[in-house]
Amino acid sequence: MTVLTQPPGMGDVLKYEVNPNYTRDTITLLAGLAYPVGSVLGRISVNGKYTLASDGGTDGAEIAAAVLLYPVDTTLADAIGIVLARGPAIVSRAGLAYDATVDDSTKITAKLSQLAAIGILSRDSA
Repeated sequence: MTVLTQPPGMGDVLKYEVNPNYTRDTITLLAGLAYPVGSVLGRISVNGKYTLASDGGTDGAEIAAAVLLYPVDTTLADAIGIVLARGPAIVSRAGLAYDATVDDSTKITAKLSQLAAIGILSRDSA
């Protein structure tokens, strides 16, 4: 028998939101990556594009500002994505994806605190 594996989807990340018309935005993702669902994103100050929220940067993208709700491949060019940009909302902590520089619990906690500041709370189980 063939076994099918389904990739993670929005339901694996987003557990609650008040009103999609309020909490979601359409944004431009910086080219060069295949962003998975649940990517924690930061906004680059100079051009307004989003990329994975890094640790220790100085371009604005070091501050978590959104969570990507659908996977987007930008390996060839910038692309549009739909994000959870503000709360009240709850996301699953296990469903979030981070930049490689966010590699320990202290850095992850910092990103989760930045999301909480804009009303996006994270829970271990929701």
